[in-house]
Amino acid sequence: MSEQRVLEMSNGDNGLGKVEIAPEVIEVIGGIAASEVEGVTQMRGSFAAGVVERLGKKNHGKGVKVELSDEGIIVDVFCVMKFGVSIPSVAQKIQDNIRQALLNMTALEAAEVNIHVVGIQFENQKPESDFEQEL
Repeated sequence: MSEQRVLEMSNGDNGLGKVEIAPEVIEVIGGIAASEVEGVTQMRGSFAAGVVERLGKKNHGKGVKVELSDEGIIVDVFCVMKFGVSIPSVAQKIQDNIRQALLNMTALEAAEVNIHVVGIQFENQKPESDFEQEL
């Protein structure tokens, strides 16, 4: 059995024990922080995440992948943006929002927050989830 990697918070030695945070928690925080940014219409998960969600398990970190490396925490965000927004500006806001949320909630800093724009949504276009329900 492989051991699940966790992050250990280090905010001083208080003698009470240690606090560990699973990568899934960081995915959820990143997903919420990214979806709060104006200009992001939806988060897009991987194919495997979509299959898991259809099998009944909710994927709260949808559109966010967290990797724990020797350099630190690497966060990859996959999102769809509104047509007409400044992609570099919105991407910067997503990065800032995720970094700040992680710092506030976990006292952890991300080494990288990579934004992957996987689509553009036009005003008159229905969200992708609506198309799937009509089929």
